[in-house]
Amino acid sequence: MTDSIMSKAATMEIPINSNGDSRTLGEDDGLEQARKVQWGLDEKVGRPPGQRDLQQVMVSGPNLNETSIVSGGYGGTAEGIIPTSSIKGPAVHLNTEFLGNRRIPVDGQGSSMHHSSSSSMMAEEAARGVAVEKFDMMKKWGLNTYKCTKQLISERFGRGSRTVDLELEAQIEVLRDTKRKYESVLRLARALTNHFYSMVQTQHALGDTFADLSQKSPELRDEFGYNAETQKLLCKNGETLLGAINFFVSSINTLVNKTMEDTLMTIKMYENARLEFDAYRADLEELNMGPRDAVTMARIEAAQQQYQIQKDKYERLRSDVTIKLKFLEENKVKVMHKQLLLFHNAISAYFAGNQQQLEQTLKQFNIKLKPPGADKPSWLEEQ
Repeated sequence: MTDSIMSKAATMEIPINSNGDSRTLGEDDGLEQARKVQWGLDEKVGRPPGQRDLQQVMVSGPNLNETSIVSGGYGGTAEGIIPTSSIKGPAVHLNTEFLGNRRIPVDGQGSSMHHSSSSSMMAEEAARGVAVEKFDMMKKWGLNTYKCTKQLISERFGRGSRTVDLELEAQIEVLRDTKRKYESVLRLARALTNHFYSMVQTQHALGDTFADLSQKSPELRDEFGYNAETQKLLCKNGETLLGAINFFVSSINTLVNKTMEDTLMTIKMYENARLEFDAYRADLEELNMGPRDAVTMARIEAAQQQYQIQKDKYERLRSDVTIKLKFLEENKVKVMHKQLLLFHNAISAYFAGNQQQLEQTLKQFNIKLKPPGADKPSWLEEQ
């Protein structure tokens, strides 16, 4: 009886609608009922669950196109063969949108993709190398700053020792004091130039006024004329003296703000090198006072190398400072000898009223006066 029921269930045609779903049709009730009857018979007969599951899969399992399902495992006859050609509905659905979105590889595309990936990897490696280099630089800078700050604080509180070159330190102090005094001379010379320029401009205006009054006052024509000529002569001599003073101020400014300043910049670098040298020297002395294990010996060796580098840098800058101080002193004497002689001769000739001596002084020092209105732009430059 069981075999006959299985034969009927297996030979039933299973119609499928347009979307492949067979559960919405009315004929499914018979198949479902047959399946329940088979399940009950199995319970009564006592077949194992694995065989019941296989029979359930064979009854209600998936449909395969161009194949056939044989129910011989149920003990049925040849009537149990289900022809799949009788199954209605599409078995495979072709997704044309997926095929349309796919990219077809072109000849050479794989090599270009490999080249781009390798170039991107090289760029990443280069960027990583730059980042590591910057990190190392920041690490060294931070360590050096910490050591120098520690050394500076120790020196300020009298706990640390510092390297001192007494002779060089005295020369540096003399240079700084000389620079302060020369800056005062420069400031006063500029003030003199400004005041004297105002006086020359006043004399020029006064001479023009006397000349105008001599034309409009016949009874005082001679008197106004004499004073006008005197003021114009003083104005001309004053412009000559202004040329000499401006040359004096320019030379002092170059000596103070360029030559001396360059030497002081080298001195500043020397002082920084001295501080770094003392910092690494103190670090090496501290390591030498500690235990002598393997790790400490490696640190001592590294500190010894850094100490030697800082020592060479310190000695080199100390030699540079000594040479620059020597040349600065020679240059200062030469420049100031010439400029002080110019200032003295020009002032003496002006207030003595010796116009010829004043002009000779300017020729002696190769000073060329600018003609009136030379500082103003030309007509073409204004356009």
